Order: sequence, then C-alpha cells, then structure tokens
Amino acid sequence: MKKTILILSLALAVIACEKKTETKEFKTAYIDTAKLMEESTEAKDIEAKYKDKSKVMGSQLEAEVSKFQSEAANFQKNAQANGMAWAQQKGAELQKKEQQLTYAQQAMLRQLQEESGVELDSLVSSYRKVIKDYGKEKGFDYIFGTGEAASVLYAKDNYDITKDVIKLVNEKYKSSDKKDEASTEKK
Repeated sequence: MKKTILILSLALAVIACEKKTETKEFKTAYIDTAKLMEESTEAKDIEAKYKDKSKVMGSQLEAEVSKFQSEAANFQKNAQANGMAWAQQKGAELQKKEQQLTYAQQAMLRQLQEESGVELDSLVSSYRKVIKDYGKEKGFDYIFGTGEAASVLYAKDNYDITKDVIKLVNEKYKSSDKKDEASTEKK
C-alpha cells in the first residue's frame, strides 16, 4: 500500500512538472500614453494649431473687451453728469454687452474644445492601430497603457516600448506629410 501511494505521488509530481513546462510565457510591454501624446510630433502639431487658433480668436475678442472697458470707464465718468435715467439706460446696455462678451468667450472656448477633441480622438484611434500593428509585428501578447488612465500599476522598465512607438508614429506622420506635400504640388 505504501509503495502504491509513493508511486502515485511520484507520478503526480512528474505530471505536474510536465504541465509547468507546457505553460507559455506571455510577451508583454507597456506604453506611457501621456508621454506618447507629449512627445509625438503630430500631437505637438495639433496642440500648436489650436494654440495659434486660440490666439487669433482671442485677439478678436480682446478688441471687443477693450472697447467695452472704455465704454464702462466713460459711463462712470458721465453717470452723474447725465442724470439717473441716462445712467440706468446706459448701465443696462453695458450689462447686456458684458453678457454678450461672456457668451462669445464661452462659445469660442467650446468651439476650440470640440474641434481639438475631434482631432485628438482621431489621433488616439490612429495610435491604437499603430500600437496594435506594432504588437502583432513584434509578437506581443499584451501591450498595456500607463499614464493618465493607468492600467498598469507596476512594470519593469525593460518592458517599456514607449520610445519605439513614439519613433514609429513620428516616422509615419513625417511620411504622411511628404505624401500630402506631393499631392498638393501635383494639384
């Protein structure tokens, strides 16, 4: 009986060892998504584009604001001299203008956020495709994302492929710029 139990135990140990050798190790990596968005050329270009657009739109609004401020200063100077009825009427007009300026500023910010949001969403989608293709090409089983929406709490630095992906998306973006320039020149 003891021999049977010993042989059975030995057989189970051998089977367990065989199963361990059959276990496949997964090839994993991670990308710092915040760093990817900060350092990719296309993301920088989109950010610069909307910064410039914001300045242009803001300068138009600033002209209206300074005109309003000078009207408000004149109102304060002339309020006592022109009487209470004039002051109430002019005050109501100034409040209406101030409210219109506030609405214009909010609309401008909303427009910029919507436009940049659409472009950034498109960029994120294209980066996901690049990462998926990269993962397939390099034989990864999993590629995790870290950064603002972290899904990895710890990873060894040697699993970080962020630099490789940044290089890849920047090269892809540069080559698409050359294609765009060539098609523009043909037209």
